[in-house]
Amino acid sequence: MELVCPAGTPAALRAAVDAGAHCIYCGFADETNARNFPGLNFSRAELAEAVGYAHARGAKVLVAINTFPTAGQEALWHSAVADAERAGADAVILADLGLLAYTAEHHPDLRRHLSVQAAAANPDAINFYASAFDVRRVVLPRVLSVEEIAAINKEIDVETEVFVFGGLCVMAEGRCSLSSYATGRSPNMNGVCSPPEHVDYATEGNESVARLGGFTIHRTPKGGAAPYPTLCKGCFTSGDKTGHVFEDAVSLDASALVPRLAQAGVTALKIEGRQRSKAYVAQIVRAFRAVTDALDEGRAPPALALARLSEGQAATTGAYAKTWR
Repeated sequence: MELVCPAGTPAALRAAVDAGAHCIYCGFADETNARNFPGLNFSRAELAEAVGYAHARGAKVLVAINTFPTAGQEALWHSAVADAERAGADAVILADLGLLAYTAEHHPDLRRHLSVQAAAANPDAINFYASAFDVRRVVLPRVLSVEEIAAINKEIDVETEVFVFGGLCVMAEGRCSLSSYATGRSPNMNGVCSPPEHVDYATEGNESVARLGGFTIHRTPKGGAAPYPTLCKGCFTSGDKTGHVFEDAVSLDASALVPRLAQAGVTALKIEGRQRSKAYVAQIVRAFRAVTDALDEGRAPPALALARLSEGQAATTGAYAKTWR
């Protein structure tokens, strides 16, 4: 199985390659990718250099151009596709129908992968993208069980890629409007979810309060850990109960399910975390490379102990085992 790993900086890309990543995905430092945070991502020159570094060591580079273009500003997204091809990228990861059509027409030799942002979660949708735009791989949304993934793979002729570690998104991929509601900025259009310029921390009595766009997301005991205020992971009162209404503050860890995912026909395993450090990336890549190597060699994969690298030092298998409330 192929291991697809994140890189938010050139240093993280080199760390991922050196740790054994088969593929690295990254994006440009603008609104064309869904991790458009200050200090992250690549200039055009940095991408070209990174592609050279990866290719010299047998790794591939995939460029995420997976936001939805703003009407009248499509040129930014068109140039991103052209620049990715010029830099030697092995594929682009796209979500927008118009951008897929543009790329298929103007850059037919550039391999196209369908982003999780497209939320293609059934054979009919996936086969449409394959037929209309010659999409070669689809990144499946994080709302499917292993059994559902296996059923999908029986009815499609393209590769499938699934997330196995990192942050979770409980909303329909590419359709969430929570960040837009709270801050006016969206991961789907602007490439940022819960942008830092809208985050505020304060102390009220014996509590630390974290707010996003003026909305209180967390209250924790003063001096305790204050989670980053992402709205879907906030702690709210609903009726007579107070708790994590949308999602607990935990990370996805499907490492124990990798053999089942392989049996389900999955081609590639994806690690989330382009906003993470190069040290984090290197540790996760080495751990999962040991798993994929074991599978390739017919050995039982090692059990991974990754809790300390998970959000809140806790993890879940998410929808793969359908244990979400």
